[in-house]
Amino acid sequence: MNSAYPAVDARRRTLCHEAGMRIVAMVEEDLKLSKIMTKEAFENAIRANAALGGSTNAVIHLLAMAGRIGVDLGLDDWDRLGQDVPTIVNLMPSGEHLMEDFCYAGGLPAVLRALGEHGHLHRDCLTVTGASIWDNVKDAGNYNEDVIRPYERGLVKSGGIAVLRGNLAPDGAVIKPSAATPKLMKHTGRAIVFENIEEYKRRIEDPELDVDPDCVLVLKNCGPKGYPGMAEVGNMGLPPKILKQGVFDMVRISDARMSGTAYGTVVLHACPEAAAGGPLALVEEGDRIELDVEARRLELLVDAAELERRRKAWQPPEPPASGYVSMYVRHVMQADKGADLDFLQGCRGHEVPRESH
Repeated sequence: MNSAYPAVDARRRTLCHEAGMRIVAMVEEDLKLSKIMTKEAFENAIRANAALGGSTNAVIHLLAMAGRIGVDLGLDDWDRLGQDVPTIVNLMPSGEHLMEDFCYAGGLPAVLRALGEHGHLHRDCLTVTGASIWDNVKDAGNYNEDVIRPYERGLVKSGGIAVLRGNLAPDGAVIKPSAATPKLMKHTGRAIVFENIEEYKRRIEDPELDVDPDCVLVLKNCGPKGYPGMAEVGNMGLPPKILKQGVFDMVRISDARMSGTAYGTVVLHACPEAAAGGPLALVEEGDRIELDVEARRLELLVDAAELERRRKAWQPPEPPASGYVSMYVRHVMQADKGADLDFLQGCRGHEVPRESH
C-alpha cells in the first residue's frame, strides 16, 4: 500500500519502520536486487502502469533502472506489453477520482490481483517481502468498483503507453492515449515552433500569435541535454486565444517530460532530442506534422532534400565549459535509454572484500 497511502496518513510512519526492519532482514537473507528486479518483474510493472493509466515518467524511470541492473528493456517492450491491458483505475487525469479514493478502494494490491486473474502478471516473481507477488496480492479486496473498475469495463480498452516512430522521432516518442483526446489521435496540422521554454513563455500569450486549434505546438531543446535535465515542461499550456474559443486540447510535441497529473494529446520524449541533433531540431514554423497513434507514426511532412539542407545549416548548442553540468551533458543518454548517465549502465554492484568495507 506504499503507493497509495496519503502523505498525512499515520500508517506511513509504520510503513517506514517496517521497511527499515525488512531491509536489514534482506541483507541477512542475501536477498539482492538482482533476484527481484528481473525482466519479468519489469514486465509486471509496465502492465501495472497501463492498468493504472500511469505516468509517462514511468517509462524513463523503469528504462533507467533496468539499464543500471543489466536487464534488457526497451521502448518496444512498453508498446508491446501495454496494448492489451485496459485502464481499470478511474483516477484523474484519465478518470474522475482522486488518489485518496484509490487508497480506500484497495490500492495497488487490488489492481495487481485483477491483472493476475486475467493472465497479465508473472505471478512467481519474487518481491522484497520474500514471497511472490501473487502471494502478496491474491487476497486483496476491491472496496469500490467505481474507482477500481472490474477488468471487463475499464476506462479504455488499451491503457498502455504508445510508442511512436517516424522521421520526427526515429528512436521513439511516447504518448499516453488514456489521457488524450480521441479525435486528435489521428491528426495533421501546421507547426507552431518554440525553440526553447523561454521562447514558449514569451510568445504563448501573444494575441498576435498565428495559431488555430488545428495547429501542432512544438517545443525544442528541453530534453536530457537541452534543458539540461529534462524538466516537466512538455504539457505546454494552450494559447489564451485558443482557450477563449472553448478549445482545451491541441496536439503538442516535445523532447521534454510532463507531470503525471497532466493530460491532453501530448507527445513526449522525442528521440533523439533537438540538442543532440535529432529531427525535432529541424522543424520550422509552418511545417506540416502528421500524428497517427493507431499506426504508431509521427512524421514531419517535409521532403528529405529540404531536411538535409536544414541539417547542414544546424548548429549544436554551445556545451557547458566545466563542472558537473558539463560532465552530465557529455554522458547523459537519450530518453529511450532512461536518460541515465552512460557510465552507470550495468552498475549492479560488485563484491567488495570484507576488509575494505
